[in-house]
Amino acid sequence: MTKFTALLASAALLAVGSLSANAYPNYGKKADIVDTAVAAGSFTTLVAAIQAAGLVETLKGEGPFTVFAPTDAAFAALPEGTVESLLKPENRDQLVAVLTYHVVPGNVPASEVVKITEAATVNGAKVSIAVADGQVKVDGATVVQADVMASNGVIHVIDQVILPQG
Repeated sequence: MTKFTALLASAALLAVGSLSANAYPNYGKKADIVDTAVAAGSFTTLVAAIQAAGLVETLKGEGPFTVFAPTDAAFAALPEGTVESLLKPENRDQLVAVLTYHVVPGNVPASEVVKITEAATVNGAKVSIAVADGQVKVDGATVVQADVMASNGVIHVIDQVILPQG
């Protein structure tokens, strides 16, 4: 049963992980995580938040990092005013906490993600990871695109912003 679950999870990740050159123009060119996110065009809010938090140089650094990256649509689904509030200079610590909750140290490709039930984030808290109905979930957010490779790690695209508890 465990092997079947692992095979099912791997198949699910392969299905969502088939990359399109149009969706990720830098894929295969080994751009860093930030440049890959910028080039994709669907992470403008995430990139703006990374800039506001002062994390650009960190995420352009050697790494490796695994980033569970919410799309612009994921940020837009937050309650009205949430993003604007987080981007204010006086809320920088809270923004850093949210963003670093999306980052796991090390390079954790989809083939490894499906084998774990949680991962420690750069923020210090742990995210839960589950495979159900052929989908990988990170704190309830669905991985919609796996294994977007960058020179300093990997991006797994998620459909919700995940928030640290507490």
